[in-house]
Parts: sequence; structure tokens; C-alpha cells
Amino acid sequence: SEARWRTQHSLLRNADVYPTHGLGPIAVMADVNRGNRFVSLTSHASKPLGLHNYIVNHPKGGPDHPNAKIKWKQGDVITTTIETAKGETIIVTHDCNLPRPYSLGFRVQGVSGISEFDYHTKRIHIEGKTEGHGWEDMDSYIKEYDHPLWKKHGSGATEAGHGGIDFFVINAFVESAKENIAPPMDAYDAAAWSAVTPLSELSIENNGAPQDFPDFTRGNWIKRAPYNWMKETY
Repeated sequence: SEARWRTQHSLLRNADVYPTHGLGPIAVMADVNRGNRFVSLTSHASKPLGLHNYIVNHPKGGPDHPNAKIKWKQGDVITTTIETAKGETIIVTHDCNLPRPYSLGFRVQGVSGISEFDYHTKRIHIEGKTEGHGWEDMDSYIKEYDHPLWKKHGSGATEAGHGGIDFFVINAFVESAKENIAPPMDAYDAAAWSAVTPLSELSIENNGAPQDFPDFTRGNWIKRAPYNWMKETY
């Protein structure tokens, strides 16, 4: 089960062991491996108290439970800052061992404004349009600017899992295979996103020292054109 493998990681590794879920969308927005790439990262970990506290306070646990003696290695919160070749910084947080409401906590910020969104909150501030220092609800913007495929398939896609995400990811791969074209996400993306785990581990072991990303494309990231994510086909 998930608890088994995730718990083993918390016992043996002090690293961001699940970076891809949060990092993937931001990497796509930043054209990583398509004219841009991850250059280096630094990572820091808080102390590991969450799982111990859970065991001690659980009705079936307690201070004398065998698992209460375990020395957990993974910090409760792992914070990683990634630098890209084009000068963006990306902050990725691993926070799976402390109590909190479920939230992916996406935030995108640039010269024209900022947006924050998860399952419970969708808000945006656009410079020169949003009043003062306030926020606007994002729903009106989503209605106007949402992706063509979401507009076309969104109502039926939600039954496929993860709020419709599974439908689009699987169909993008299938359609790419049928057309014999490169998929929107490929092995280079998988390697770059997943490299955060061992690199964050090394950085934490070395007091937050920067760690360089390998260039898995061997220089081809410069020549690869950004993917047209807003097209009406896959």
C-alpha cells in the first residue's frame, strides 16, 4: 500500500521523495527542456517530529509502542528552491507528515501579477486591472481563458479521476502514439523532475549546499521548441 512505501522513505531518506506532482505543472509553464532547463537547487529540511507525534498520540499507539522508538530521518517539511537557465526560481515543498487540509498550494507570480489556486481557493491579482492590493476570484478568468480541451471535454473528463486530469494525460499519450508524434511530456521531463529527489537529499546532507542538475538532453534543450499547450488538439 501507499503507507508502506511512503513510510519506508520517511524512515530511510531525508529528501523530497515526491516532487513530480507539484513540480510538473510549473515546469511546463517554464518551458523546461524546451528552451529552458533546471540548473541547480538547494534544499532544507525541518526536524522530523510529525510521525513520532502521530504514533504517540494514536489510540492504538502511545509512548510505549514499538514504533514510538523509531528514529525518523525525513524532515516534516522539505523546502527546495530550483533555479532555471532563464532566471526563474521555483519553490517546491514536500509536506506529507504533518496534519493539514489537503492543498497543492500552486502559486505563479510574474511582472503582470500573481495567481494562487488549489482545490479550495482560486484567486488572482493582475497589475493595473485588479483594484488596489486586493484579489479577484479566478472563476471569471477561467471561464474566458480556460484551455480549449478543458472547455470541450471537461464535463465528462471529471469522472476519469483526479478531477479530470487523468483523462487528459492518458489521452494525450494515446493520441501522440496514434499520430506518431512526440508526447507533451517525455522521458527527459521525467528524468528532470525526478532528479529533485536525489539532489535534494545531497543538498540537505551538505547543509543546503547547491546541487547542479544533469543536462539529460545533452544540450538539446536549447534547440527544442516550446510545446504549444493552448492548441485544440494534443
